[in-house]
Amino acid sequence: MNRFITTLKNIFEIEELRTRILNTLLFITVFRLGTAIVLPGVDPKRLNLNPQGLLGLLDTFLGGAFSKASIFALGIMPYISASIAIQLLTLALPYFQKMQKEGESGRKKLNQITRILTIFVTAVQAMTYIRTTIPADALLIDRGLFTISSLFILTAGTIFCMWLGEKITDKGIGNGISMIIMIGIVSRFPGAIAGEAMSRGSAQLLIFVLEIVALYFVVMGAVVLTQAVRRIPIQYAKQVIGNKVVGGQRQYLPLKLNAAGVMPIIFAQALMFIPTYVASLFAEKSDFAAGVQNAFQTYTTWQYNLLFGLLIIIFTFFYTAISVNPNQIADDMKRSGGFIPGVKPGFATSEYIGLVLDRITLPGAVMLAIVAILPAIANLLGMTTGFAQFFGGTSLLIMVGVVLDTLQQIESYLLMRRYEGLMKSGRIQGRTETVAA
Repeated sequence: MNRFITTLKNIFEIEELRTRILNTLLFITVFRLGTAIVLPGVDPKRLNLNPQGLLGLLDTFLGGAFSKASIFALGIMPYISASIAIQLLTLALPYFQKMQKEGESGRKKLNQITRILTIFVTAVQAMTYIRTTIPADALLIDRGLFTISSLFILTAGTIFCMWLGEKITDKGIGNGISMIIMIGIVSRFPGAIAGEAMSRGSAQLLIFVLEIVALYFVVMGAVVLTQAVRRIPIQYAKQVIGNKVVGGQRQYLPLKLNAAGVMPIIFAQALMFIPTYVASLFAEKSDFAAGVQNAFQTYTTWQYNLLFGLLIIIFTFFYTAISVNPNQIADDMKRSGGFIPGVKPGFATSEYIGLVLDRITLPGAVMLAIVAILPAIANLLGMTTGFAQFFGGTSLLIMVGVVLDTLQQIESYLLMRRYEGLMKSGRIQGRTETVAA
């Protein structure tokens, strides 16, 4: 406990870090206040929205803003959709590939294109949200006037959330976009715990304690899945530059066990409505189609989770293949004079990296699929739906990833402060292990 208090004291002694943390808290407060403001013309008392499936996942990311018909009802999600689209275009089209390789100027152009695309995506999603989600009996004004005004308000709300995310990244701590999503998820955690505790009551207090312990181990497992890497040793040849001999160092190429992150779960979740939709077209004429529709209407059936897990494994391999390029890694190593001991540079190195990547991707994909279906298992064991959602899935992985990234940035500030003191005293303690980029 004393060490924890000392760490907090050290954090707030660093002026820049203290300012960034306070800025982050300010921006997060503004975002949470915005999620509580209902769209003009809507009676919140008549709203009875209970989104399920992908819409329920979206409502979780937005901290309930979607179901409240808030001005931030779409939140940052249109920007995420636009970013994924631009990322896929970067992998598929030479024009975007060339732009990505232009350095800082290319990155600014891609960001500008992403912002423009976000406006169009938000407009389409806002129109769909207004027409299909807001019930007519909850409106206090004319439907046409409400549609026009809400279209502009929802679009402006998403742009404002995007601006908040960028400000958190620039002036605060951590990745702003991820931070906003995490705050939306965490905001529902106290209510979920309270709901689970009330459902158990005093008679089942021991069961509630065991659930909290199980949640702790699930979180630790998610941390392992997020942080686990396979390090490939890289040796750099010695070179004579002038009168100095440089190089000859051994570094490591870290390949993550889960290089795809949460994207496979998001992609798989987006496709899980297809079996229900297709089966509903033939449900009246076919008993088999009616059975399929019933099986995929809820996320707790074994059919749903089997297909969900298989899609996650497939998308994990797919996303890893497009995000990690062994050929490019091998070429970069060859140009910088690096090689893997016992492996020839060039094509052989690319094959070796690809083989290692395939071997670690399979267990990573299986573990990711298990984490994704844990909420369904928790719900079947009697936990409330809100509390079960924190036992795995996208919500847990996003929270773990954002927290770890934020802690790493805070730690870097503390290390820089420590290094300055060591350099002034002229002493060097410990050794920093180098990692190949």
